[in-house]
Amino acid sequence: MTESDMQDENGHGAGGVLHVVATPLGNADDLSPRARRVLSTADLILAEDTRRAGSLFARLGLAHAGRLMSFYEHNEDKRLPKVLEFLENGASVALISDAGTPLLSDPGFTLVRACRERGIRVTPVPGPSAPVTALSASGLPPLPYTFLGFLPRRKGHTEKLLAAHRDTGATLVFFERKSRLKGSLAICREVLGDRPFCIARELTKDFEEFVSGSLADISGVDPEMRGEITVLVGPPEAEAQTGEEDIARIVEEESAAGGKPKEIARRVADRAPGWTAKEVYALMRDA
Repeated sequence: MTESDMQDENGHGAGGVLHVVATPLGNADDLSPRARRVLSTADLILAEDTRRAGSLFARLGLAHAGRLMSFYEHNEDKRLPKVLEFLENGASVALISDAGTPLLSDPGFTLVRACRERGIRVTPVPGPSAPVTALSASGLPPLPYTFLGFLPRRKGHTEKLLAAHRDTGATLVFFERKSRLKGSLAICREVLGDRPFCIARELTKDFEEFVSGSLADISGVDPEMRGEITVLVGPPEAEAQTGEEDIARIVEEESAAGGKPKEIARRVADRAPGWTAKEVYALMRDA
């Protein structure tokens, strides 16, 4: 008998189950039927903020009396043994964040890892996710992408983080607070160079907004921008590749200046966007 055979779809049975439940970013209609069912029947609901969770449940028309427990960054370690005891006794537990998918810059990783180590079933209940939602409508390259969470508070740490991802060719996605937004974009410009960016604000809410621009000019970014903010910084925009006819002309010019073939190829590549010295050299040999 498998682990899933021992339990019904809501996690009740011989062993407990932890449901990692995605909740709406703003629009209550985005809650999936499965998530609604799990939140309606779970024995215990772990919430990053019980007040916000209570407000969400009211909007969704779900009862929660006696089932909410606060579970956030500063009490996660303290709550962990009690939650694991519930699960080991066969309880169905749902983990939610303030909005979106838990663990993405929210508490829960310690709990999920502890459950895996103890053989307690963990199942995702997928749904809204701010990084993916922003990426899908940003107009920036969707693949590859790297989610950085919230940028570090110290400038030096932010610079180090961005530098580590500078040459990956990925669209970088991170959360930011309005008070730090312009400063973070300026650091991105310093470390990454000029790149396209998109700010996604208040996703799925009434005042949803996408602001696009270039890191070379962030003067149009409102320093008083309010709401939940997701920032996307695209990879460098590729320059148009020089055509073979132009390459042949540049090779002729550089050859006239003298030098060994590989030296000429390097000089040509310096003048020809999209070409490497190796590619130019191969073209020269085939000519």
